[in-house]
Amino acid sequence: MPVNPRLLLIDDDARLSAMVGDYLRGHGFEVDTAGSLAAGRERLARDDYDALLLDLMLPDGDGLELTRELRADARWRRLPLLMLTARGEAMDRIVGLEIGADDYLPKPFEPRELLARVKALLRRAAPDAEPGELLRFGRLHIDLGARQARLDGQVCDLTGHQFELLVVLARSPGRVLSRDQIMDALRGHPMEAFDRSIDVHISRIRAVIEDDPKAPQRVLTVRGAGYVFARSQDGLG
Repeated sequence: MPVNPRLLLIDDDARLSAMVGDYLRGHGFEVDTAGSLAAGRERLARDDYDALLLDLMLPDGDGLELTRELRADARWRRLPLLMLTARGEAMDRIVGLEIGADDYLPKPFEPRELLARVKALLRRAAPDAEPGELLRFGRLHIDLGARQARLDGQVCDLTGHQFELLVVLARSPGRVLSRDQIMDALRGHPMEAFDRSIDVHISRIRAVIEDDPKAPQRVLTVRGAGYVFARSQDGLG
């Protein structure tokens, strides 16, 4: 994690932004705030950030719109992104995760929980392997040092959280991992996250590492048990 991580908070609730900004600054973060999508875009165009905290409901649009833009932009594709939302519908959170958000936190929230989630995002985004450490599975290569998965040499479009989840599975090929085991293995990830978010992320991982619909799946679902990463796409062995 950077020594003084720089965060951008995009939320139109000025009182909440001030409170959250002061709290995070008190824990060693640099925090910039924006009250609209337009102001947030201006900040992102001008400055570099280590993570983004993004409200879904903003006066000039939907935070999901900005999420799509960022994940389509090479500069910001891997920026750790935490959604903040007062919406109660699970579908909003699922859509956010599907289009590239790394985590979400419903409002109202405890500042300590926000702090824990931000730290977890930044830890997952930091390299934790020696350069050149590579997991090879046929056409799929997982470069732990570069934090990239490549299929036939082409970089797979995964968020930082999705890459970390793929690594957890790939480091235990042929072994069924329950959702609880996966959550335990994701360093610092809050246990309060719903199991459903894992399903959404794995669906996205499959979409980018399995380009042949006729080939066996690389990540298999074991009904009632969890998930297993196949050593080869001819089987688990």
